[in-house]
Amino acid sequence: MKVHVRSGDSLWYYSRLFMIPLNLIIDSNPGLNPNNLNIGREVNIPGFKVQTYTIKKGDTFWKLSEARHLSVDALLLLNQQVNPNQLQAGTKIQIPVRVFSSVVNGKRRYNFEALSADISQLQEVYPFIKVETIGKSVLGKPIQEIRFGKGTKKVHFDASFHANEWITSGVLMMLVNQFLLSLTNSMPIRGLQTMPLYQAVDLSIVPMVNPDGVDLVIDGPPAEVREEVIRINKGSTDFTGWKANIRGVDLNNQFPAKWEVEKERKEEKEPAPRDFPGTAPLTEPESIAMANLARERQFDRLLAFHTQGEEFYWGYEGMEPPESRVLAAEFSRVSGYQSVQYIDSYAGYKDWFIKEFRRPGFTIELGKGINPLPLSQFDEIFQKVLGIFLAAMYVQAS
Repeated sequence: MKVHVRSGDSLWYYSRLFMIPLNLIIDSNPGLNPNNLNIGREVNIPGFKVQTYTIKKGDTFWKLSEARHLSVDALLLLNQQVNPNQLQAGTKIQIPVRVFSSVVNGKRRYNFEALSADISQLQEVYPFIKVETIGKSVLGKPIQEIRFGKGTKKVHFDASFHANEWITSGVLMMLVNQFLLSLTNSMPIRGLQTMPLYQAVDLSIVPMVNPDGVDLVIDGPPAEVREEVIRINKGSTDFTGWKANIRGVDLNNQFPAKWEVEKERKEEKEPAPRDFPGTAPLTEPESIAMANLARERQFDRLLAFHTQGEEFYWGYEGMEPPESRVLAAEFSRVSGYQSVQYIDSYAGYKDWFIKEFRRPGFTIELGKGINPLPLSQFDEIFQKVLGIFLAAMYVQAS
């Protein structure tokens, strides 16, 4: 929600007026000097939307504000051109509405269009988040990162490395929205206050690593590559089993962590719906973008969401630090997921992260069943992984 500064206004006053933490208002207005607000300057207020209301006979600002648990001055601020003592029936005014429910709709067939719409909604309601394009897919779709938090502990989450695991993107976006709702409404999640986490953590979210693949599974092949993907899919137009990117390369087999071992033992020696690791490490724009992001940001912890199995993997060749074991124990406790240190699999994003940085990396396998998992599992998955999402931020290094 946007307001315009009046004489005597301050960000501190807006914080009291709308009951929004002052630091979130400051973070929603980068480049604005809180100590020098010019009259008429536009200011973002997070956690609110604006609703247009048509004045009815007998309405007053006092009655309207009381019915909505608002200060009269909140209405005056949003309607500076309206004389509150001469309200005419039929006049349209703006009313601030606090956002108490999720603006993200993750529980649907979550393609790139759905993701883009939800990111736009989050940016509108929570302007303290930053959204950056960290790279582009084969077909030119932006690979987007959501970033927020003011701390020094750098925690990263990602989802949908694999196309038919698209439910992970909706789940991750709903987790983000739940956290943001908690911040602006000062509501704890499972008894945990989130503002201290916001102050302590620099959170990085890449909700859809493989947008081309996700769209292929959900919507079918786009015209420009239709013949090629059908050929890769051995003539079938059923893409429900497709894990790879649009070129038939498995993005989570693309990283230089015993990539040669994976290449030799994989049956797929050419582009395929799954398991083809490419002709070399880091050939695909999506995997390159993710590697560059980790190198640039130097994350302290990394969690990649996949499906399925209700378990998570956290070791690589003994290179994982002692902190990983502490985190793994807490993740298992809060989710009920099985903790698995080592599996006979290499060249994944978490494998490379552990090898490259010697920091905790995790592959989290959400849900159980056959991919793509049905949306009927969504709520249960969300509740179980919510604890992991929070624990990744609050558990201290040992």
